Amino acid sequence: MFSILRKEINSFFASPIAYLVISIFLLLNGLFLWFFKGEFNILDNGFADLSSFFLLAPWILIFLIPAVTMRSFSDEKKQGTLELLLTKPISHLNIVLGKYFGALVLIVIALLPTLLYVYTVQQLGNPLGNLDIGSTLGSYFGLLFLVASYTAIGMFSSTLSDNQIVAFIIAVFLCFLFYIGFEGIADVTASNTFDKLGMSYHYKSMSRGVIDTRDLLYFISITVVFVLLTVRKISTKPITKKEFLHLLVLPLGLLVINIFTQSIYQRFDLTKDQRYTLSDATLQIVNQVDSPIIIDVFLEGDDFPSEFRRLQTETRQILEEFTSKNGQIKFNFINPIADDATRNQNIQQLNQRGLTPMQVTVQESGKSSQEVVFPWALASYNGVTTKIPLMQNKIGADMQTLVSNSVQHLEYTFADGFSKLVNQKSKKIAILKGNNQLDDIHIFDFVKTIKDYYYIAPFTLDSVAANPQKTLNDLNGFDLVISAKPTQAFTEEEKLVLDQFTMQGGKSLWLIDKVAIEKDSLYNASGKNIAIARDLNLTDFFFKYGIRINPVLVNDLYSAPITLAMGEGSQSQFTQMPWFYAPLVNPANNHPIVNNLNLIEFDFANQIDTLKNNVKKTILLQSSVLSKIDGTPREISLDLTTQEPDPKLYTKPNQTLAVLLEGEFTSAYNNRIKPFDLSNEKNTSVPTKMLVVADGDVVKNDVGKNGPLELGFDRNSGQLYGNKEFLLNAVNYLLDDNGLINIRSKEVAVAFLDYKKVTEEKTKWQLINILIPLALLALFGFVFNYIRKKKYAL
Repeated sequence: MFSILRKEINSFFASPIAYLVISIFLLLNGLFLWFFKGEFNILDNGFADLSSFFLLAPWILIFLIPAVTMRSFSDEKKQGTLELLLTKPISHLNIVLGKYFGALVLIVIALLPTLLYVYTVQQLGNPLGNLDIGSTLGSYFGLLFLVASYTAIGMFSSTLSDNQIVAFIIAVFLCFLFYIGFEGIADVTASNTFDKLGMSYHYKSMSRGVIDTRDLLYFISITVVFVLLTVRKISTKPITKKEFLHLLVLPLGLLVINIFTQSIYQRFDLTKDQRYTLSDATLQIVNQVDSPIIIDVFLEGDDFPSEFRRLQTETRQILEEFTSKNGQIKFNFINPIADDATRNQNIQQLNQRGLTPMQVTVQESGKSSQEVVFPWALASYNGVTTKIPLMQNKIGADMQTLVSNSVQHLEYTFADGFSKLVNQKSKKIAILKGNNQLDDIHIFDFVKTIKDYYYIAPFTLDSVAANPQKTLNDLNGFDLVISAKPTQAFTEEEKLVLDQFTMQGGKSLWLIDKVAIEKDSLYNASGKNIAIARDLNLTDFFFKYGIRINPVLVNDLYSAPITLAMGEGSQSQFTQMPWFYAPLVNPANNHPIVNNLNLIEFDFANQIDTLKNNVKKTILLQSSVLSKIDGTPREISLDLTTQEPDPKLYTKPNQTLAVLLEGEFTSAYNNRIKPFDLSNEKNTSVPTKMLVVADGDVVKNDVGKNGPLELGFDRNSGQLYGNKEFLLNAVNYLLDDNGLINIRSKEVAVAFLDYKKVTEEKTKWQLINILIPLALLALFGFVFNYIRKKKYAL
């Protein structure tokens, strides 16, 4: 076998056709990946990976490998040397394997120069060397298995004719059929069974660095079948009945093994961030899907910027992961504006459903144009449809950051959408009333949002004086209580009921204003008002749990503007002015509640101190480094907008605005006289959670002429802040038992190229990746032929 292998290599590289075939392969790769404009161009795509190469390579190899293998047996037949070869004291299997591995080694040699692409992407990465090596090695591994199968098919095809051209055409046809043909049949028949018979289905995950034993077994099966068919085809003996049965049983046996291993397999995600490994919480939701979930993804178009093409690719890949786990999940990519005749109508319909488009700039041939993109999906299940946002907005972030944030949360975004469709509501939330909390119209959008997940009901503590036990029992029927900006003090009776609710394991979300001042109160003739401390009688309540909300105002230079009418009479104009009592918080914590959120707007926020006790405290939100504390009582005037702040006075950075408390709480009434007795009183809680935000307005939505506006939307500036996402994540975290919200903290890094370096050194790297592989091949040919001539000259 090894003698034949050496003979194949020697004869191949002794012929000019070898260098021609490999040169064409390297030249095509170089031109498509580094020179020609298009979806394969690595430099234009701007991403530090080789996904373009692993997408392009199978198509070029469909022609390269048949060109290498077409002469293996057809040439032997034509020259009449096959019969002589078969008479040698070597088995037919060893003959075939010798030629097979000879061809395989030749193709591997052709692939070796492409390792230069790895070095190039490493050097152009931002930061340097940000290429995911694990994913790249896994992708090369998958490509080698694809090559092995192509080679086996090419070897078999060369036995079917003594004409090399005919053998080449047959091999190309069979490779094309096995790579993409079954996928086409699956599209026509709408059957996933045919799709799984194709190489493309099994190569997809391997090409992005995921090694699955099912995919390996598939490629090994294809290789074995075609190698054995080749062995049978070169035999001059007529096929016997027994031999026929063996040839029939082998493919069927391999098919049965492949089917059996669909449920017993091992999967190795070689990507650095494990981005293609679904979490247990996601799998739990996916496994509950027992009827089709149809997902329409509108992120489709021909003129997308490279960042949106990456988001499109990552969306497709994560959906393929979902589909691989449950065949009931099906998805389609739709371009809603492809048809000019229905373009405006479709845009209007999608807008009415809340799927707002994005305007993006496309650069082409030095010209800029605006394109409409819909980064949304709709998922339908049993007649119910939910919208799924694919883009995570963040004010001031560039497109690379937006895409990185969006890719990072794709798994959670889809899992959360599926959860709303699949899981029945079970948890109950009480919206506390009776202490002059925000009225319904100002928490309308927040309540509407959480109603998709939970049962919501108002709850008042007014009956606590007459029947405290019943009040507590009724409150214990809820899983979470929310108190949105109470302005009336809590009585000791009310506090005890709330305390015992916590002791029983109840969760709570407190949105507290410890200072009495409203922005609307400043729009008067004098433009002034007095900020004074607000006594809610909750100081001892929170103190026992480990925090203290101080009656001070956080003054932050990084803040949202206020809109004022400047000028007199008809000359007045609305102008945005700096307003340092409205901190804009950029969450820097990796906690799932706040990870990669948009800016969160506060209004007259207070400061929180954390105290030592056994409760775990996580600071979720803080003011910026340029902030200070203003004590109360204090006069607040709109004249502050015209005064230049002195940065030297802002010496109290990172003031705490929101704290998450988790663990076993000690009762606020432990070792204290209680206002009344309750049955089953506890002094230590079961493990529970509480979130305290030192601003009640963080949950308040504005009200326009047509009713409540979206929470976080500032109608004066047109900005949409992250208040709603923050509070929704907070509620989901407090009530999440299966850990779905924790997926938000999963780090998925999108590696980018250094645009500046690419622009400056583009020509250099194009020449390197096109010419050096060819030069290496020429050098190899020179050395090989020199050694060969020297050997035979002796």
